[in-house]
Order: sequence, then C-alpha cells, then structure tokens
Amino acid sequence: MFSKSKINEPGPNAENAPKPAGSDMGRPSTSATGTDFKSSVPKAKPAASTLSNDLHITGNIKTTGDIQVEGTVEGDIRAHLLTIGESATIKGEVIADDVVVNGRIVGRVRGLKVRLTATARVEGDIIHKTIAIESGAHFEGSVQRQDDPLNGSRSKTAMAAPQPAAAAPAAQPAYTAQPTNDEG
Repeated sequence: MFSKSKINEPGPNAENAPKPAGSDMGRPSTSATGTDFKSSVPKAKPAASTLSNDLHITGNIKTTGDIQVEGTVEGDIRAHLLTIGESATIKGEVIADDVVVNGRIVGRVRGLKVRLTATARVEGDIIHKTIAIESGAHFEGSVQRQDDPLNGSRSKTAMAAPQPAAAAPAAQPAYTAQPTNDEG
C-alpha cells in the first residue's frame, strides 16, 4: 500500500498539471508540461542499453545513461554506469562514474568507482577515486587515485602533455636538419 500511495502521489500531481496546462496546450506551456514529465522519467531510471555479444562497434559511444557491453567495441566509451560483460572486449578509453569490468579492456579506464571482477582482464592505466580488484582479475598497467578522475586527469594531462610534445618536435627537426646540412 505504501508503494501505491507513492505512485498515487505523483499521479494526482500529474493530473493536476494537465488541467491548467490543458488550457495552455495551444500555447508553449505544453513544452513546460513535457519538461515536468521528462524530469520525472530520469528519476525512474531507464534500463541500461545492452550491446549484445554478436555486435561489433567501431567508433565512440557517449551517453548519460547506463550501458552493458557484451560485444566488441573499438573506440572510446563514456557513460554513467558501464558494465563490461565477460564476453566483451573494449579497445579504447573507458570513462564512467561507475565501471564494472567482467571482460577485457585494452586502454585507459577512468571512473569514480572502478571494480575489476575475478574474470576481468585490463591492459592499461586505471584512474579512479575508489577501486576494488577481486582475486583472479588480471591487470597490467598503473593505478592512480584522483579526487576527480573524470575531469581532473584531462586538465592535468592536457596541461602537462603539450609542453613535452612541443619540446620533442623542436628537437627532432634539429636532427633532421643536420643530416641535410651534411649532404649539402
């Protein structure tokens, strides 16, 4: 009965909202009513999108929802909750609030909560806020804890990477120029 009363509470509110909105339906207020319904839909949390084991995707995937991967993805994945199934293989960067790895990832993993189960195989670096690695999981790479692994590592990497990258190309052309001068 408590469940019914909770369900009934939003029902009367929804019924009350269309009555005033009914007179405004010809006006732009209909979109406001749609927004009310949309705001209540995410609270109900839609089911996770599932990529089956016979599916092979080449390209990046980005969603604010949940994804369960059972197939193969060659590209980066960004999601809220990402579950990598036992039969799944990911070749690319994985970014999610929660990452549960049962299968194989070749690439960087960034998440607030990262969990490697006993069947997990990860070849790459893991940047996390909290991590759990079960006995039996295979992992090759480094583990780095950050307070904000989703955004913080991008800023730090972006700030640090261009400086060495700028110095390296400057050194390489100097070596290229010397053999050209020796030939001439």
